[in-house]
Amino acid sequence: MDGYTTLYGMLETALKQAGEESGMLLGQELSIALSDSLATSKNSYFGDLDDGCFVLGVDSGEAYGGKFYLIFSLRDAIVMSSILLGIPPARIQEKKRLSIIENDDIDAFSEIANMANGALNTVFQGTLANKVRLKLLPPKKYIPEIDELSPEEPLPDGDYLMFRSKLEMPGQEMNHLDVLIPVALGNLFDPQPEVAEPESETAETAADSEPSDGDSAKTDGTEEARPASAVASGIDSIVVLEDNEDQRQQLKDLVLFTGFQVAEGTLNADIKELFSGREVKLVIIGSQNADDRALAVCIKVNAIRQDFPPPIIMSAECWTRTAVLKALKYGARDIIIKPFNEDDVTSKVSRYCKIAPV
Repeated sequence: MDGYTTLYGMLETALKQAGEESGMLLGQELSIALSDSLATSKNSYFGDLDDGCFVLGVDSGEAYGGKFYLIFSLRDAIVMSSILLGIPPARIQEKKRLSIIENDDIDAFSEIANMANGALNTVFQGTLANKVRLKLLPPKKYIPEIDELSPEEPLPDGDYLMFRSKLEMPGQEMNHLDVLIPVALGNLFDPQPEVAEPESETAETAADSEPSDGDSAKTDGTEEARPASAVASGIDSIVVLEDNEDQRQQLKDLVLFTGFQVAEGTLNADIKELFSGREVKLVIIGSQNADDRALAVCIKVNAIRQDFPPPIIMSAECWTRTAVLKALKYGARDIIIKPFNEDDVTSKVSRYCKIAPV
C-alpha cells in the first residue's frame, strides 16, 4: 500500500514496544513485528477469515476522533492469556486446539491488550502535533460461520487500512495481529496528498474538517479536566508492593505521615483488587535488583490507569545505570535505594503526593 509512511512508522514502533512490554508481563519473550500493509474493506477482511478472533476497538479522542481496531487470533489470545494465568503447557495446547476461552482468559487477555494500547498511546502522543488519547474498548469475539456480520458488528462497514504484524514467541506457533484503521481516521493521523477535485467540493470538504468554535471549546474543556475514563474515586491511598515483609512494613511506617490509607501486597498481588475503591496517589514497588518481575508490575500499574496513572517509585538494593533507565522507560517516576533513608523517602513521597513533609 502506497503512502501512510508516518502512520506505518508509528505503528511499527508502538507494536514493537508492545511486544517487549507484554513479554515482560508474560515472563517470556514476545515480539510483534509490523510486516505488511494494504487497503481492505470489512466484508473482504472477514470474508477471508478462517479462524476465530478477538476484535478490540480503540477509541481515539481529542483532535483525532474516531475508532480503529486491533484484531488478534482467538488461538493467540488463548495462548497468551493462559501463560499469564500460569496454566500448565499441556493444558494450554488443549485449550488452543479446542478454542476454549473462559472468563479468566478474557480478563487476562485484556491486560495484555492494555500493553498494546499503552504503547500506542505513548508513540502517538509523542509523534502527533496535537495530543491524542487512545482508550481501549472491551474485546468482542467473532467466530466465522457462527457469528453473523451486521453493519456495526464486530466493527462498522467501510473501507480500512490494514497493518499486519507477525507475533513470535519461543516454543509457540503464533499467528498475527492486524490493526484496521478506517481510511478517514488514517488520513487524520497521516494526511495524504489531496487528489484534485472540483473547487466547490474541495471547499465543502475543508469546511467539514475544520472544528467549529463549539468543538474547540469542548476540546479545551476536556483537556482541562481528566477524561471520565481516567477519573478514579474512593479513599486516598498509597499502594506498597514488596515481597520482603519487613521492608514492606518499613515502607508502610514511612508513608503514614501522609494520612492516606496504605494498601499493601507482594509483587504477585492482584493490582486491580488493590486499586478497587481507592484514589491511588502513589505506588511504591520494592525488589532486590529492580529485575524484570518488578518492571512487569510497573507496567501493570500503568495499564490499569493508563489514561491517568499514579506516580510510581521503584525501590531496590542494587541499581545499575541500565536498570534506572529501564525503570524510567517502563513508567517509574523515581527510584529509592535500599536500605531506606528516611529523609529521602519522606521527601519523595511528599513531592509525588503533593503534600508538605512533616
